[in-house]
Amino acid sequence: MRRALTIAGSDSGGGAGIQADLKVFTAFGVYGMSVVTAITAQNTVRISGIHGLPAQFVRLQLEAVLEDIGSDGIKTGMLLNADIVETVADSVRQYAVPFWVIDPVMVSKGGDRLLDERAVQILVKKCIPLCSLVTPNIPEAEVLAGIRIDTENDIFRAAKKIHRLGAGAVLIKGGHRPGNATDILFDGKEFTRFVSEMIPTKNTHGTGCTYSAAILANLILGRPLEAAVRISKAYVTEAIRQAFPIGKGYGPLNHFIRPESV
Repeated sequence: MRRALTIAGSDSGGGAGIQADLKVFTAFGVYGMSVVTAITAQNTVRISGIHGLPAQFVRLQLEAVLEDIGSDGIKTGMLLNADIVETVADSVRQYAVPFWVIDPVMVSKGGDRLLDERAVQILVKKCIPLCSLVTPNIPEAEVLAGIRIDTENDIFRAAKKIHRLGAGAVLIKGGHRPGNATDILFDGKEFTRFVSEMIPTKNTHGTGCTYSAAILANLILGRPLEAAVRISKAYVTEAIRQAFPIGKGYGPLNHFIRPESV
């Protein structure tokens, strides 16, 4: 049985974070484990509160999982603050986990800041150089690359700059741009486009979490990076198409679709 560990925040509404990641791992037949970095009070409309856990307790969770069960790969989402980011970087280095997919969660869909500036600096210096893949959206890529992104050429430039930070590969997600949802993967040598239709729906809560968790699951299952992204892109697209109209705001994706059917 392949094992995947998600290190992220808990979403009380169940659509993103730890809850979404564990659903995705299950959908792909991977055994999921979790390390919680923060507890959120949120629903489809807003985040009412965020309670970060002490970095030492995050470390205890990591040690409990990795010293006993181990993991074939790690996916990180909301790390919240500098102490937690540093703790995660140290643990991944110590336990030499084969795959690390970083979803650099910085701002929620509702505009709440989820990663402070010092934490971003540590993420750039200590985490990205260790990761197999980093999956920023356009605003996150702008922060990491330090440039404004308006055109596809800007995406190419940003991907190269982020790759030079030490990432194994960079996937910049294009959901914030008009037109088709076009994501661009840079593996250090070549660019690959992954295109899907932009589905007209507000039910997209947890899309980034779902995408990065699916990619990790596919890497753990032995698929090459390009295939892992392609399969995950198809899974996320269909999960959005069949999203649940739950709540009054941004509803969650349908994580229960069968990956082999997309």
